Amino acid sequence: MKIIFAAIALLVISTGAFAQVNNSITRSKISFEIKNLGIKTGGTISGVQGTVSFDPNKLETSKIEAIADATTINTDNSMRDEHLKKEDYFNADTYPKITLSSVSLKKKNSNNYTGQFNITIKGKTKLVDVPFTYTDINDGALFKGSFKINRKDFGVGGGSMTMGDEVTINFEAEATK
Repeated sequence: MKIIFAAIALLVISTGAFAQVNNSITRSKISFEIKNLGIKTGGTISGVQGTVSFDPNKLETSKIEAIADATTINTDNSMRDEHLKKEDYFNADTYPKITLSSVSLKKKNSNNYTGQFNITIKGKTKLVDVPFTYTDINDGALFKGSFKINRKDFGVGGGSMTMGDEVTINFEAEATK
């Protein structure tokens, strides 16, 4: 269940991380992974929309914003998916959207970047560092990355003693230029 939380956060972050000046996300893949009873489990999140204004030569004016639909969480287990949408996890009826907004973007080397993003889940906003790669492809751009968040920072999953706190979020997104 916490894996789903991470996936949603990843989806939001990855969606916002791709594109160049006012572009649309054309394809995205967000997955998440968390340990439950010591076993890695995970899922995906879809329904991402975003606005990306990304210029590798003008990072100070670049901006990435994205919204993911918390109701689209998919762990290949419909009972678990419905449970994750309840109040103790994502509370999707009250907080159907997970949002991501860049605060700063920096180049590390070659096509490797890192960004600081405000991520909001269940009405709680936290600043998260997100490393990603940027690659020009055909008529667009490809963004890929992986990062970790703590589910408890967003009030997801309560004080479960069987579920890990750390969620790994993997993302890949394409955007038009």
